Amino acid sequence: MQADAKSAQLDLSWEKSGLVRGDKLVNTLVDLVGEQLIENLPISYTAVATDVKGQKEIWIKSGSLFDAIRASISIPLLFTPFKYKGMDLVDGGVLNPVPIAPTFGDETDMTIAVNLNGRPESPLRPRQASATPMPPPSPSHEKINRFISRLRQSATPGGRRDWGAHDIAIQSFEAMQSTIARQKLAAYPPDIVIEIARNACQILDFDRASEMIELGHQKAQEGLSQGAL
Repeated sequence: MQADAKSAQLDLSWEKSGLVRGDKLVNTLVDLVGEQLIENLPISYTAVATDVKGQKEIWIKSGSLFDAIRASISIPLLFTPFKYKGMDLVDGGVLNPVPIAPTFGDETDMTIAVNLNGRPESPLRPRQASATPMPPPSPSHEKINRFISRLRQSATPGGRRDWGAHDIAIQSFEAMQSTIARQKLAAYPPDIVIEIARNACQILDFDRASEMIELGHQKAQEGLSQGAL
């Protein structure tokens, strides 16, 4: 089933807790594949989220797949927290950007981890121009675009910058994730680690999805080859 393109638009939130509610995004996924239960999936799946009030990891291994996805993608400041069983959940990367421990109960022969906080590339990977013309944004999306542009400018390495609240929040979040990722990999070493440079793209570069997917394929092939799989 093809989802209506309009339904894929991000739903702007006027709440203080986040810029986007995420309902339209999840509804688009449901339109594509239908409602799914985690326990019925052919491959074991665990979504990792963070309980912001309880200050702990939450592992979601059963129930609605898309509730689990919505909870685990709630990047602070971007998505509003997701209400789940009385908890306010945000992105699991806040406490565990490389969640290896949830796989311990699985009967697998090998553990492969993907670290999105790898050593930075130098020089930076250039942005590739899209060959598909984009329609003019709606007024609400224009506000989102301006917000994202400000965050991108603040995240550009080099030169002098004037730090704002969002600048500090994004940079602090990325620094925290990088440090925690190294600690988690040291504590629970996987058999193979696929490293993606943390500056391969910025956290809000949604328009570079195809480019990043291709990079992921390339890095996965390199990592698996080195692991002699």
